[in-house]
Order: sequence, then structure tokens, then C-alpha cells
Amino acid sequence: MNIREVHQKFSTDEECFEYIKQMRWPDGVVRCTVCGNKEIKRVERSVESKGKNKRGWFYLCLEKTCHNQFSPTSGTIFHDTHLPLIVWFHAIAIILNAKKGISALQLQRDLGIGGYKTAWYLNHRIREVMQEGRINKLGGTVEIDETYLGGKQRGHKDKLTNKDVVIGMRQRGGELRLVHAKDSTAQTIYEIVAEHVDKDVEKIMTDENPVYNFKLTQYRDAQHSQIKHKDKIYVRGDVHTNTIESGFSLFKRGLIGNFHQLSIKHLQRYLNEFCYRFNRHGDENAFIDTVRRLCGFAPLPFDTLTAEKA
Repeated sequence: MNIREVHQKFSTDEECFEYIKQMRWPDGVVRCTVCGNKEIKRVERSVESKGKNKRGWFYLCLEKTCHNQFSPTSGTIFHDTHLPLIVWFHAIAIILNAKKGISALQLQRDLGIGGYKTAWYLNHRIREVMQEGRINKLGGTVEIDETYLGGKQRGHKDKLTNKDVVIGMRQRGGELRLVHAKDSTAQTIYEIVAEHVDKDVEKIMTDENPVYNFKLTQYRDAQHSQIKHKDKIYVRGDVHTNTIESGFSLFKRGLIGNFHQLSIKHLQRYLNEFCYRFNRHGDENAFIDTVRRLCGFAPLPFDTLTAEKA
């Protein structure tokens, strides 16, 4: 869904609010966000009682021991937001349609958001729901490779020691996975591969790096083919890692061209965003699914996002 379509379908904040209500309670039965009680009452606020950023109504739980006041956004990523919901919906569409990502500064300009910090916080809260959670493992033919992110380095002494490792896996004709790794040892790579690649995978494609040795692992029955990049060989029949390298290339172009730099603490969030968008390319339901996920995730306080340990 593009910006024009979002604006046509959700031209007011109240329409966005109603849509979130439908996503949260698809059966039409509103339940208390604390006790789950179905006996609730809609309470209209008087003009005099409305404060800043308060909506014209709220739900009241009629359970005697509860009496919780809540709204469709309570307890979700949207909780206590000071931004109009139409801004959220526009931001979701922009981020999903930005193939190489979009910086908080550009989002601030495009949506007329008051401050950079607000745009950055909005961007990260949307990015928060782009973690896949429990997903199907990759199968068929899977390409595996690693890449390194960090500043430029002169010479070869201590090469790559000051860079961060990203392990990439992509099923041909299927999905992409990018994982920030603590190092590039064989054990670390195997643990990541085991988490994302099915044990019954048919073929594994890698380069000649000796860390890719699956003979004594659960993948010993898979056909493992390697391409020797050091010999300037990049394709040998159907043996290549070009598919995963194209995923790396897309992320790096976004990093250099749009974000310029990012905090390593949040690197996995950015990787999640690129995979989420890449794996849903051409999916007409991507916008709806993202709004639904935003309704299902707990609030992400700014202090938690900026804490020393993410």
C-alpha cells in the first residue's frame, strides 16, 4: 500500500483508530486489556475534560474489581504516542516501500515531524515489530556467507578485528536471513545456521572459507558445494553465492546511502527491517500485517530503547 492509498483509506485519525480496533479485536468483541472481561462501556469525554493528546472517548471495564480505562492503543506499540495515528500509518507505508530503508531525518522531513528524536523513536518502534519471531526454517538450496561492517582499515594487520560480523542465509527462491554474530568462528556460524536452516536442507552453497565445514554436523547429508572466490571464480554451474551477496549489497547500499552510520547496538534491528521488507516484496498484505503486529507488541519505552544494553 502506497502513501496515496493510505491517505484515501485513512484520511482521519479516527479512521486509523477504528482500524486498530478491528485489528486488535477482529471478532468485534472488545475485551478489557487487564482482566479480559467482555463487559465494557464506551465513555464519551466532555469538551471540558479533554486534555492534550486525549481522545474524545475511552472504554471502561465494568468488572467491579478492575474498572480499567483503556483504548484500542492501550498496551501496544502505539501506547501513549503523541503523534497522530495518520502519521504512524504514513510512516509504515514509507518504510515498507523504501527498498533501501529510510533515515529518521528523511522521515522527519517527509512527515513534518517536529523533532529528530521523535522521528528516530517512531522509526525504531516500527522497526521493533519487524523481528520475525518463530519462522519456518530455510530449505531446498541455501546460500550462506558472511560480511563485515565497520570503518576503513589500512593494511592487513589485525584485519577484521574491529569490524562486526553479519551472517547471511538465503534460500533460492525463498527468504533472506541476516544475523549479527559475535564472531566468525565455525562454532558461532554453525549455531546461527542451525537456528535458521532446516536439518533436511538439500544443498548448501558457500565460498571456500574453512569455517563452512558441515561434515560432522546435522547437515552432513546435505550436498555442500563451495565456490573459490580467491581464484576469481564466482559461478560454476549452479554453484554460487550471488543470491545472498545481493542481499548484503542491498543492505550496504542502504547503510551508505541512507543511514550513513548506525549504532552497532541497534544493528540487528536494522537487519530485521531489511529482511522483513525483502521477504514481503510484492505482498499486498504487508501494510495490514505490519499494523496488526504493531497492535500485538508491547510498548517500547524510549528509556529502554536507549539503554546501554539493548
